[in-house]
Amino acid sequence: MLKFTPILLALLYGLVMYRLSAWRTARMLDEQSTELADMGLKKLVDRMAAALDLQRIRVHIFEIEPVNGLAAPDGRIFITRGFYERYRQGEVSAEELSSVIAHELGHVALGHSRRRMIDFSGQNALRTALGMVLSRFILWVGPWIANMLTSLLAARLSRSDEYEADEYAAALLTKAGIGTEPQKTLFEKLEKLTAARKGAAPAWLLSHPKTEERIKAIEALESKWGTS
Repeated sequence: MLKFTPILLALLYGLVMYRLSAWRTARMLDEQSTELADMGLKKLVDRMAAALDLQRIRVHIFEIEPVNGLAAPDGRIFITRGFYERYRQGEVSAEELSSVIAHELGHVALGHSRRRMIDFSGQNALRTALGMVLSRFILWVGPWIANMLTSLLAARLSRSDEYEADEYAAALLTKAGIGTEPQKTLFEKLEKLTAARKGAAPAWLLSHPKTEERIKAIEALESKWGTS
């Protein structure tokens, strides 16, 4: 029984972290966000809602500067203030920003946002358990190896989610009559808008696929659907 104690403790730690992370995320988003009221964007969001047979899609502005969109575990969609200001300044079009909303809707519809919260806690638990086990055989280096392995696993899973959300967004944008071109042009802009955050890290370590790979994937869908 004692040999399984580190694993049991790690699993318990993961469960506690999941509950705590979910609570902190919900509280932070409640305190630092307001509902989007931009009429230009609302028209496009309403078209997507109609394509999904929904009465309304609620989008919120998250009051932080980094350029990003996110889907909360409870299903809410957020655009950061930094992203919205790029739109206000003309650097990003309304159609391009709507493609971000469609992408985040994909994360919600496909269960990614809730699973990511669980995965995050599970990765912490796995990292802790691996660190404890490896430290018995490789002193000092064990935790470093555990961290590297769990980070690589998380990056791979995240990239898979991004491709799936891209495909969902492409289908929704096409059905709503917005098309996939704004989705592709935004990818090219994001390379510059988020360059400082990405830096020069290898693509296989990033949580998002390479820009050219995402565009190729969408173009493959266009060929399959007979659209452009």
